[in-house]
Amino acid sequence: MSAALLIDIILWGSVAAVGFLALQRGRPVLIASLRDGTIDFIAVVPRIALGVVGSGYIAAVIPQEIITGWLGPHSGWFGVLTAVIAGAATPGGPVIGFSIGAVALKAGGGAPQVIAYVVAWALFAFQRLLLWEIPFMPARFVWFRAAVSLPFPFLAAAIAMAIGKP
Repeated sequence: MSAALLIDIILWGSVAAVGFLALQRGRPVLIASLRDGTIDFIAVVPRIALGVVGSGYIAAVIPQEIITGWLGPHSGWFGVLTAVIAGAATPGGPVIGFSIGAVALKAGGGAPQVIAYVVAWALFAFQRLLLWEIPFMPARFVWFRAAVSLPFPFLAAAIAMAIGKP
């Protein structure tokens, strides 16, 4: 059994279990949750499709030499630093961040560099700090959190380099 199939089974099983719990709370709860979930599904699927199709276009447009030069497996720590800066500078949600990571892998980016990109994007995308974190939490706390998170993309890349090619 492939890992993707196992993940699909776990996810569908989880949805079925939560749906059963909603039904236990009453038919109106089940119907309301189905309606809300369907509305969210209809809103999100086009964005995911655009991100996936767009990442294919980006992969076709960006010359492979640029990706392999800046983020390739032989770019070393310079590539990791470049990836961390790019990850922190990438705006948008998962459709954008993961699509760009997928493009980099398809175009010949090294696993440690792409891992550093994704971890940096997830931990401290600059626009998310400014637009979400600082308005909800004290700025001093946000900058402290970002500062203590700074080593993690580099640590993740170092571990990926030590383990080797996936």
